[in-house]
Amino acid sequence: MFTHSIQFFMQTSILECPPRSGHFKHAAMVLIRSVFALYSVVALAFLFYALEASAQTGKDLYGSDIYWNATPNDVNNLLRKMKSQTDANFQMEVRTLGEVSENPEQNPVLFRSGHYRFSYSPQERDKLRKYMLNGGMIIYNTGLGSKPFYDSVVEELKQIFPEQSLQKLAPDHPIFHSHYDLDRVEYSKAVGASGFRGNEPWFDGIEVNCRVVALVSRWCMAVGWQGEVQDEWQAYKPDSAFKLGVNILSYASAMRAWSKNAAQSMRFVDKLKSYSDTVSVAQVSYDGIWKTRHAGLAVMLQTFNARTGIPVKFALKELRLTDPAIFNSPVIYMTGHESFELKLEEKIMLKKFLENGGFLFGEACCGRKGFDKSFRDMIRSVLPDKPLERIPLTAPLFKEPNTITAVGVTPTLMQESGQARAEPTLFGIQLNGNLGVIYSPYGLSGGWEMSQSPYARGINDVSATQIGQNVMLYTVTH
Repeated sequence: MFTHSIQFFMQTSILECPPRSGHFKHAAMVLIRSVFALYSVVALAFLFYALEASAQTGKDLYGSDIYWNATPNDVNNLLRKMKSQTDANFQMEVRTLGEVSENPEQNPVLFRSGHYRFSYSPQERDKLRKYMLNGGMIIYNTGLGSKPFYDSVVEELKQIFPEQSLQKLAPDHPIFHSHYDLDRVEYSKAVGASGFRGNEPWFDGIEVNCRVVALVSRWCMAVGWQGEVQDEWQAYKPDSAFKLGVNILSYASAMRAWSKNAAQSMRFVDKLKSYSDTVSVAQVSYDGIWKTRHAGLAVMLQTFNARTGIPVKFALKELRLTDPAIFNSPVIYMTGHESFELKLEEKIMLKKFLENGGFLFGEACCGRKGFDKSFRDMIRSVLPDKPLERIPLTAPLFKEPNTITAVGVTPTLMQESGQARAEPTLFGIQLNGNLGVIYSPYGLSGGWEMSQSPYARGINDVSATQIGQNVMLYTVTH
């Protein structure tokens, strides 16, 4: 029998190791788990010290619910194995949800596991929303693959983040590669018996500014950490469960450190001056996660004005392609992380927009492969006779206002290519003698915010800003 528990992970200093190194340096984790009414809360706190701390475990049980701790050694086993294999040390404590702080400095990552339906109060939803937007992360584990618990999580996250959809994470998501490359896993027989036929891990996520703030595991990890998985349990087998746990903690550590720096960067750029309206830019909304960065485009437009002296409207519109107002914006911008599919009427309107002189600027945020493939498929179906081709370095696009012969890349992209700088990679479609579509398969908007994700396959801050400025100048001069 299982009931609900929440774990949270806390990080108080910047993690300076490379995101794929798998090295948790000088770490101590505090796990907090206790029981009240229908659920318990588990807090896992990452504390980075100058000296390596020893792992300690404390579990304080409050209340009479005997099912809150049905797998008492799950997290302990995970942490012990992590210590032996990754040289990471963590501590555990137990707290109620009421003891959880909205300040992620006190409890950076929460983990909640359960078997039954549940609901939060309005006050608890508000508290968790503030916590996640402040930089915290919450992980939900379905006890034995419980569908009622999973459905409750989905419903609660809809209420906590009505503006941001929960979406299944693609196998190329960095959470599956933060320590181990784990886009394929082993499941118990019961997972297949449920109707699921894949062998990829099933994590759903809410992402805000390229960071997973809420993670939902459709199948149980806890029994795998406990070390025993029976055929009738809907769960990951122990080795896969352990590797997923390590990846989650690695991702949470790196992203927590990055989110603190990102907030500092945006406090700086928010001071940029706004300018008069001249060019209106609309960001395309579609079914899926279409808004991965909340400030990047506006920031880039401000730097464009400062670089060129051309006034740009940065109070951006957000429009669906079926909205006739799209024709009032000469430039539309489209981005995302995961796979997507436009509706037929959206494709028809996009084709009409482009053939009437409109300009589409597309970007695979963080260089994510799911969006990249979907964008290429989409534009091929909209303009089947106009191939998306690489723009040569000799093109006017790379001449003004910045002369671009090479770009700096993010550490993740550098690991792939072996080069810190590379020739710019942009693709375009010629319409009526000019580029009507410009597309980057690598992330730009994180660079516009001066805070590329540690896992981004993208262009660094300076080069991303220069590319954005050149694209915008091209749109207003051609």
